[in-house]
Amino acid sequence: MDNTREEQVLNIELILHKAGVGEGMTVADFGCGTGHFVFPIARIVGGKGLVYAVDILKTALRSVKRRIELENFYNIKPIWSDFEIYKGTKIESSSLDVALLVNTLHQSKQKGAILREVNRTVKKGGVLLVVEWKNVSLPFGPRPEQRVRDDQVVEIAKKLGLNYEERFDVGKYYYGLIFHKL
Repeated sequence: MDNTREEQVLNIELILHKAGVGEGMTVADFGCGTGHFVFPIARIVGGKGLVYAVDILKTALRSVKRRIELENFYNIKPIWSDFEIYKGTKIESSSLDVALLVNTLHQSKQKGAILREVNRTVKKGGVLLVVEWKNVSLPFGPRPEQRVRDDQVVEIAKKLGLNYEERFDVGKYYYGLIFHKL
């Protein structure tokens, strides 16, 4: 793998491998944007799987919908949601095998509320994977005071009954955290 590229962008393959995404699973990408992770996930879960593309930005979801139509994806469901609100996401409780929160928590002051809502959707034994910016000084990315410390995420997740499994590096600028729902 090209180390330069890995250091500059998120390593999708690594993240999806760590999350355990596999054929036939139900997966949601909370804060999906234009679908950077959604489409690779859809290919992995296949026709028997389902991917929820969840975002609060309707323009991002329109972009996802256009690509769904252009590329004939039948296993992706775009969902508008304010997932800072408990039960605000139109995903059934305890229905997801995997939930992803990639570069999302730093955008909100309601980190606990977001983790609570995402946790609600993950089934027992399911995985919640969080990826955020490392707390290092960079000329790009969110301001240092907006970045989310990994120990802060772990503390909130444990209070929600999630079992902390692993912290891993995602390239040079990001960290990943894996939790299992007990």
